[in-house]
Amino acid sequence: MPPRAPRHPHARAAAALVRASGSLSTSAIARMDSEMAWFRLLSAQERAWVGQILQSGIRAFVDWYGAADEAAESDERSDASESFAVAASVFGAAPRALAGTISLQQTVDLVRLSIEVVEHDVDRIVEPADVPDVRAAILRYAREIAFATAEVYARAAEMRGAWDARLEALVVDAVLRAEGDETTLSRASALGWSARGDVTVVLGTLPERRTDSDLFDAVRRAARVTGMDALCAAQGDRLVVLLGGVDDPRAAGAALVDLYGPGPVVVGPVSDDLQHAHVSARATLAAHRAAAGWPDAPRPVLSNELLPERALAGDGHARRHLVEDVYLPLAAARGGLADSLAAYLAQGGSVEGTARALFVHPNTVRYRMRQVADLTGFTPSVPRDALTLQVALVLGRQSGRIPPHAGQSAPTTL
Repeated sequence: MPPRAPRHPHARAAAALVRASGSLSTSAIARMDSEMAWFRLLSAQERAWVGQILQSGIRAFVDWYGAADEAAESDERSDASESFAVAASVFGAAPRALAGTISLQQTVDLVRLSIEVVEHDVDRIVEPADVPDVRAAILRYAREIAFATAEVYARAAEMRGAWDARLEALVVDAVLRAEGDETTLSRASALGWSARGDVTVVLGTLPERRTDSDLFDAVRRAARVTGMDALCAAQGDRLVVLLGGVDDPRAAGAALVDLYGPGPVVVGPVSDDLQHAHVSARATLAAHRAAAGWPDAPRPVLSNELLPERALAGDGHARRHLVEDVYLPLAAARGGLADSLAAYLAQGGSVEGTARALFVHPNTVRYRMRQVADLTGFTPSVPRDALTLQVALVLGRQSGRIPPHAGQSAPTTL
């Protein structure tokens, strides 16, 4: 008795595809080797792995098509999620290996080729009456494979993004804790940090209604526009950014200021490199804590512009800076610059009043105030600079320190 023909035309086509699956895989591999240069450049192990992926794609289509026949035989409708699961299984259990071996574009080319091979050979594989049904199935399967490919790479990108975010947070935290070492540099390099020097820290509040990933991407784009590298981290309600390749710290802060939330945005001094960036971070953190003392501060504001507030808030580094770099040079200078400055400030910045108090000509007062500006970098006639000089005089007198070579000229640079 002759064997019974398949009851459903779908089963006949499915059986033909099963018999031809081996030749289809061989044909697909041959086309890859001849048409895709990147495939020929892979190592033998990688070529074998990619070839397995291609073969799995063809076998999965044959199984998928055959499963549809079983559903038709039993008058049951297959759930769409099942076909998506079959498509996703093409890539096996190691999506990381696929993402690390070939790019997304190459994967798209791989999937396209496998579908083209089946389409090209379908006329010789199945009965003419079954060709339209098989071609329609190929279109549906190709769509599901495309979704599966996107899912594989999206998952890999998400995992890489999460790892990079943790690594970035570790680098920023190491700088803030003054623990920068070769490990920190290695981690920064892995994140794409290429700056070799001139690093500063920018600190402000986090904006509302924005995810960290979107915010960090925006910061990096803004930094790249001005030729800088950027590493970001969110610490509590603060956004900390390390900038490399900084020429002008104020301009560097201005490039990012719109990405911060309300409140002060502080830019630290420029450090020589990432390993010494903790000096900039320390000044920036202290200045941000003290910034409430100057509600009209510019945005961004440099950490050194907040020296009076930092000193009053108990920042020892700011106090030492004001004593050693401002008061002592004045006290050591000839002509009694420290006393002349004190008289000028006591007279409310009046040149004539100071001249009368010191029994000198007003031009002498003007000359001495220019000397003060040249020596310290702070101009007594500017209100903010006058406040800084006043605090420096107070701290210097409280310190009881007497400068060496008092009464002689002091260097004119800080």
